[in-house]
Formats: sequence, structure tokens, C-alpha cells
Amino acid sequence: MATFFGEVLSVYSRAVEEDDEEDFDEDDEDAQIRKELEEKRKVHLHWGPEVCDDLKSGDKLPCSLFILAVGHNASRFLSVYVLSSEKWDAVGRASVWNERSRAGRGEQSACLFYRNRDEPSVLICQLTCYVAEDQQFQWAEKVLDCLQHRDLDVTVLSDSSVADYKSADYLCGSSAPFLRSLHTGTFSGPSVCPALEQPNILTGLPAAVLNHCQVHRISAVVYQCFSDVIGADSVTMEAYKPALAKLGKSIKLDPCPSSDALRKIGRTRDPQSNLYI
Repeated sequence: MATFFGEVLSVYSRAVEEDDEEDFDEDDEDAQIRKELEEKRKVHLHWGPEVCDDLKSGDKLPCSLFILAVGHNASRFLSVYVLSSEKWDAVGRASVWNERSRAGRGEQSACLFYRNRDEPSVLICQLTCYVAEDQQFQWAEKVLDCLQHRDLDVTVLSDSSVADYKSADYLCGSSAPFLRSLHTGTFSGPSVCPALEQPNILTGLPAAVLNHCQVHRISAVVYQCFSDVIGADSVTMEAYKPALAKLGKSIKLDPCPSSDALRKIGRTRDPQSNLYI
């Protein structure tokens, strides 16, 4: 600013300065909120003492077979046909907080890990909680990095609606449920179902796990079950049988699950999926 005598004065607007200070304070506050939110949305693994002993000194958990079930039908299939007929111990859990977490409704235990007493190198994970997009690769990295990668085989069972399946041919009602698979380049196991056809794509946590395995050259396969039934269904669960039957001695399927176990499935259906409740 110049005066009548030609002197140049350095002046500033207090209004602009105050606005800048307010914006700066808001930015700091937003950054702090984002930092706290990112910390809260981290995936946390909680292992039992028997697993913690194996993970001491930075060692990874010996594992030859890791089975991940994503969704209610996939998880309950393992409960009815595998976990009820074998000697399995709960050895850990993963806690995931996000916008769809159900605080106070058992969401903390919606991702459980089990290990076989006779074959400790066989690990099973049942996951029925929602894992947000920004948490999926974090979940895959944290869980799989706990396992030794040498001679590791990963099998993922995943639920999906037949409405999401894209096909040029008409699908009649008798076609569902059915399996489709997608695997990494290092997978060399037998084919138990057709591959997932284009333009269908794999999404969600199964895609994050498969991507992680592809990058780290881990043998992995995802079996996607397309069903026309909303909620837990015994027919849909049986569609997963061929996927685990190929594993032979590593996993033993119960050929005749108890009627109590099957009745329990009907009682545990999520009423929120019913339009009339």
C-alpha cells in the first residue's frame, strides 16, 4: 500500500487472517478425526496362547491348509459338515469395526479361527461380519502374513446371489445353487466346477485374498456359490461339498449331519432379510 509521500506500507486484512486461522484449525481438527478413524478401522487379530507361542520371535504359524468361509451359508456349511465332526479348537478371532458393525450384538466374534487338534497345520476361519472396502486388503495381509507361505494351500468358500451372476443363457430355477471357481496361477488342484465366466468378476474379501495370494505366489482357489435363496439354506450349503471333498484326508466331511444342527440353521436366519418382518 502506498501513501501520499510514496512510502510503501505492508498491511494485511485482519478478516483474511482470521479466516486463515479458522481454516487452519479446522484442517488440524479434521486430520485428527481422520487419524482416529483410521486407527479405529484397523483390523485386529487376537490369538489364543497356543498360537501366540508359535508366533513368538517373529515366526509364522505353520499351516499347510487354510480354509476361509465368507458368508452365512459358507460358514454354517463348515459348522455342520466339518467342525461338528472333527476335533477343532477355537484359537483366535479378528475384530473389525466399520459403519455396519453391530455394536453389542456379537460382531466381535463374527470372525473366528479354528485349528485341528490332530493336524495343527490345518486352519479354518468363519467370517460372517461385514468387512469394508478399505479393510479388505488389510484383513488379507494381516491374516495371511501370520501363516507360512511355503506349501500353503488356501481355499475360500463364498456366498453370492444368483441375481449377481451374468450369463447369456437363461437360468431356470433348478440351476441354482451352483459353484464357480477362480484360482491363482500357482494353483494346481483338480477342477470341481466350471471357472467363473466373463464378464463376471470376483469382489469383496474373497477377491482381496485371491489377489494377495497371486502377488505372493500362494496356491489359492475361490469357490463362489450362487444361490437364489436369501439367508441360510441346507441345499445351498450342500453345494460346497465338492469343493472340500477333493481335500481328502485333510478335511473329513460329516456324511450325515445331525438333525439338531440342521434345525439350528433354520432358527438362526436373519429376520432383516425378510420383507414382511
